[in-house]
Amino acid sequence: MELLLVLGLPLLGALLQAVWGNRPWAAELNASMSLLTFLGAAALTAKVISLGPMTIWGELFFIDPFNVFLVALTALVGFTTALFGRVYMRVEQERGKLSAGRLRLYHSMYQMFMFTMLLALTTNNVGILWVAMEAATLATVLLVSLYRTPSGIEAAWKYFILCGVGIAQALFGTILLYLAAEKVLGAGGSALLWTHLHAVQDQLEPNVLSIAFVFLLVGYGTKVGLVPLHNWLPDAHAEGPTPISAVLSGLLLNVALYAVVRNKVLVDGALGTHLAGNLMMGFGLLSVIVAAFFLSRQKDVKRLFAYSSVEHMGIITFAFGMGGPVASFAGLLHMTAHSLTKSAIFFAVGHATQKTGTQVIDQIRGLIHTSPVVGWGLMLGAIAILGIPPFGVFASEFLILTTAMQQQPWATPILLTGLAVAFAAIFSKAQAMVFGTTTAQRLPHPPAVLPVFVHLLIVLVLGLYIPPYLAGWYRAAARMIG
Repeated sequence: MELLLVLGLPLLGALLQAVWGNRPWAAELNASMSLLTFLGAAALTAKVISLGPMTIWGELFFIDPFNVFLVALTALVGFTTALFGRVYMRVEQERGKLSAGRLRLYHSMYQMFMFTMLLALTTNNVGILWVAMEAATLATVLLVSLYRTPSGIEAAWKYFILCGVGIAQALFGTILLYLAAEKVLGAGGSALLWTHLHAVQDQLEPNVLSIAFVFLLVGYGTKVGLVPLHNWLPDAHAEGPTPISAVLSGLLLNVALYAVVRNKVLVDGALGTHLAGNLMMGFGLLSVIVAAFFLSRQKDVKRLFAYSSVEHMGIITFAFGMGGPVASFAGLLHMTAHSLTKSAIFFAVGHATQKTGTQVIDQIRGLIHTSPVVGWGLMLGAIAILGIPPFGVFASEFLILTTAMQQQPWATPILLTGLAVAFAAIFSKAQAMVFGTTTAQRLPHPPAVLPVFVHLLIVLVLGLYIPPYLAGWYRAAARMIG
């Protein structure tokens, strides 16, 4: 029943919004459907934590502590983003940037996007996972191009082509995985099920699985935004509506990385070596360094935080690549803290860009004077994402760095260099945007800042104290993937 709510509500919401998404109450409907989805995810989480991993509806869906953690996180951020979008998209329509038809497209595709991500996380079938990821790409292409500006259409095409090529690589990797499993499990659908694949992982052909993982890492790594597969990400964030930037950074990247980690578990069991982990650590470190140096060159505020997402997904990928219970625990904690913090930052950035009418960093000044709550939200978000204590990002980065010192000491200077460069770039730009001098007037409308501070409060709590219930949840997931 809980899973039916989690998957059925956003799908129903997409259908309802396709009909009534341009009505005055469509934003409230969007937020209400997202709230109900979150409540269903909370109920599903409680059930899995108490009863353990389970298959549902035959073996079509598989829920365990790892993916139910991401289901709950996805539903939470989806709900708070819908709340933020109520005010943000209404202002966009009042300013003539959106017609009623495009607003209907936004609401319906937002719910469809949530459905595809939740389907990808809960399915037991690697083939359906691939289909859901492709469907998520198609839904977000329409959202990135929502404003129909030349730069927005160009960004949507770049996103579609690059992620389309990437997802094709993931399809080839999935086919190779099936071929390796078919020799053990026989022809048929069972060779595509995570539960069956995990049970026979030590019997799978290691050479075929090694090649399959390379294609899967490249394919899904494109969606994660790993360097050098990241080129679509800054453009998509900069040109799409800000609520979509929030869910792209906070949710979609996690779902793609989930697919990579699931496959890593199979490859580790089949090969008995650290090949998959080494590849993930390499891509992760490259992403951290390249993104950190690109941060200092950014002039668009949304592109700035898009490159920050590339950096942090690199850190998480490196943590999961190291493996082990501590690194995996840190990766899950960092995934949580990054999703909440980065979406909060985009909420604040959205209001700031609406106030100033520009995304150019040099033209956004004095937010602390023109809208104090937005200014403090952006500054606290920047402090949190930079890993300054006592926020949760500091706790997860500290765990990752100390684990790297023990297991991969050669990587520690690389990580520290990337973090230091990123700190200097983001802090200097955020400080000028918030505390610089300005002659602009106050915002004419009250911003939706509750989601900003709710997210930052959760991240602050995670830095000071992880509740035993949540810590046990993380440990159970880390044992499964570590």
